[in-house]
Amino acid sequence: MVEPMSLYRRAPDIWRPFDPEVLDTLLADFEATAAARDEAGGTAKRERDLIRESGLLGLSIPRDLGGLGGSIGDVLTVTRAIAAVDSALAHLFAFHHFQLATLQFYGPRQQWAPLLEETARHNWFWGNALNPLDKSTRITCGPDLGEHRINGTKTFCSGATDSDMLVVSAIRADKPGLTVAAIPTSRDGVVVHDDWDNMGQRQTDSGRVSFKDVAVLDEEILREPGPLGSPFASLRSSLGQLILTEIYLGLAEGALAHAVAHVDANGPAWIAAKVATAGEDPLILRNFGDYWVQTAGAAALTERAQTQFQAAFDLGPALEADERAEVAVSIATAKVAAARAALDVSSRMFEVLGARSTAAKLRFDRFWRNARTHTLHDPVDHKLQELGDWRLNGRLPTPSFYS
Repeated sequence: MVEPMSLYRRAPDIWRPFDPEVLDTLLADFEATAAARDEAGGTAKRERDLIRESGLLGLSIPRDLGGLGGSIGDVLTVTRAIAAVDSALAHLFAFHHFQLATLQFYGPRQQWAPLLEETARHNWFWGNALNPLDKSTRITCGPDLGEHRINGTKTFCSGATDSDMLVVSAIRADKPGLTVAAIPTSRDGVVVHDDWDNMGQRQTDSGRVSFKDVAVLDEEILREPGPLGSPFASLRSSLGQLILTEIYLGLAEGALAHAVAHVDANGPAWIAAKVATAGEDPLILRNFGDYWVQTAGAAALTERAQTQFQAAFDLGPALEADERAEVAVSIATAKVAAARAALDVSSRMFEVLGARSTAAKLRFDRFWRNARTHTLHDPVDHKLQELGDWRLNGRLPTPSFYS
């Protein structure tokens, strides 16, 4: 088993809103069962409850609302650490906080503050049903003007299973754009389907949620400023991209850490290497050097993007469009680097570990399967096109749900 603390970069000189031993305990537990749970798939109910019990669901909630008072940066740091041992659980954890941030991006304080306070009080786990590309879900106004109805089905609803609350989007026939609301998962007419069976991210519960005549109160709709309603509101998309980046980076770091832990440096070298041990094999050393450069480069870009995002988030509604665009460029750059590192290191790690590392019981292939599945969230090629247009033509990226 890989020592969890080797994957979590503790910073003792920086104040943390939680006891690091809480995270250490989670990492050790998740690492011990990651391979078996990857094979089993389904809902990681026990592990979700461990996250609940840890108190980390309140990490991004301000102290005056009952939370731990952590920053977005704290959430991303924990996400990256969990991703190195289990990227599916990192996804669930990060998307919970993503929904809490969505409330703050799309709604006024008088709307989101009570929801964050209730989340802290009841230890709610939030799930996602906001898929802007899935336009089959519709919202209509009911006989009572204060109540609306949602009908349709959403796909890729990460974390919806075992959630207490959902952020859901729908289309109105009489109004362009998305309508976004926060509702209880247990509301009548909401059905969470256990149908996520992809090759990677197997315990993210990213299947369908269907809505049949589901009531939505007027006060549950996030209208001010609403989706993409201001530079600050559009920063929500940047946070989503940064969360993906942190997970990709965690996967690269996890794959590298497992390769380091499992290569037998004192074992015999390959016969053609003409050296005594694997630790002296120039090809193995070169590969590890390459893995390190890719991972360290992605980490530097990601940490830079995280710092820029935090500064932009702290500006709140005062954030300007050009400032938001600079953050988007920084995150896109980091995302491309992290995606490449995750895919390359998780695939090529077998070249230093040898044929025995492909044993099914080890399930080292989960790092590549998770990276390959998750990096398809939105095409990296389009990020490169945006970056090329920015660098060559000076065009800043246009805010969207994916940039």
